[in-house]
Amino acid sequence: MKIPFNKPFVAGKELYYMAQAVQNGHLSGDGPFTGRCSRWLEEHFNAKKVLLTHSCTAALEMAAILCDIQPGDEFIVPSYTFVSTANAFVLRGGVPVFVDIRPDTMNIDESLIEQAVTPRTRVIVPVHYAGVGCDMDVIMDIARRHRLLVVEDAAQGVCATYKERYLGTIGHLGCYSFHETKNLISGEGGALVINDERFLERAEVIREKGTNRSRFFRGMVDKYTWVDIGSSYIPSELIAAFLYAQLEQADRITGKRLAIWNRYYKELLPLQQAGVIRLPVELPECRHNAHMFHILLKDLATRSALIEFLKKRDIHPVFHYVPLHSAPKGMELGGGRFRLPVTDDCAGRLLRLPCYYELQPEEVDSICELIRAFFR
Repeated sequence: MKIPFNKPFVAGKELYYMAQAVQNGHLSGDGPFTGRCSRWLEEHFNAKKVLLTHSCTAALEMAAILCDIQPGDEFIVPSYTFVSTANAFVLRGGVPVFVDIRPDTMNIDESLIEQAVTPRTRVIVPVHYAGVGCDMDVIMDIARRHRLLVVEDAAQGVCATYKERYLGTIGHLGCYSFHETKNLISGEGGALVINDERFLERAEVIREKGTNRSRFFRGMVDKYTWVDIGSSYIPSELIAAFLYAQLEQADRITGKRLAIWNRYYKELLPLQQAGVIRLPVELPECRHNAHMFHILLKDLATRSALIEFLKKRDIHPVFHYVPLHSAPKGMELGGGRFRLPVTDDCAGRLLRLPCYYELQPEEVDSICELIRAFFR
């Protein structure tokens, strides 16, 4: 029995809607399905405005432009994140200031953010790891007092909440991912959530290659033209059609993932009680979305041995990020000056187990039995 780390899936009318998009005669961006997706996200998440993008990376890049990042401006970010979180701001000339993570949630340690603020700081970029919310009350308070912007990297946080507010809708801007490894998928895909009205008009321009095309189609100008910087950040209708079918099944998809997550937790709890692994942490103020199930091993050697043990039995777990501050580009940008002991420690011990929509209960049980056998 071969169990991959991830497997894309069809949950409803994905293929039907894609065929419908072809029949509609509109396959480029901002057709009917793009509009449906944006409205669904706005209505279900109580968001002011959601613009679909071709990736979360694109949404982050749009956010960096909207934040008016200039060469030398600093942005505060965890090192334990995907490269796009930092790249989007570095592309504008931003300088990353890396902050350590909490050992429980793997999120940015909110108690360390304020001491990282300097006169050059412009933005805080919290990353909601594994769909567990950062402490957004503290982060937003720091931002208010220091007149900073907050861009939530909620790539992993679609449908998850912090104090009953959806991740991505709390900061000034939020960014979602619908990559095939996420909970709701469209192959590639993302969205920019605009929670501050001052960014609404410019966001449309940036997304439309720097033109006022959206205003033209609304009849607000008689022709559209180049008015700002921007790029091609709009997904095709085929992407949106696939995504809309997934959004329709969002509750069922999330429910099934939560069942998988809970089964892993129950089966592996004895190993945590025995002190050989550490399981994910749930917080009372956060409702996570079961984006991933990860365990922390004793050390790098144990993790490497367990990966090898499982792969020989056709189970394919993966580790996660190489911390950005220690990566070649991160070092080039001054990453060596940061001391991030929790990041360095956890990055070498964290292991992600297979967790996807079509994973069966008996497959979860088999994985857990093999992990128990490894420690026996």
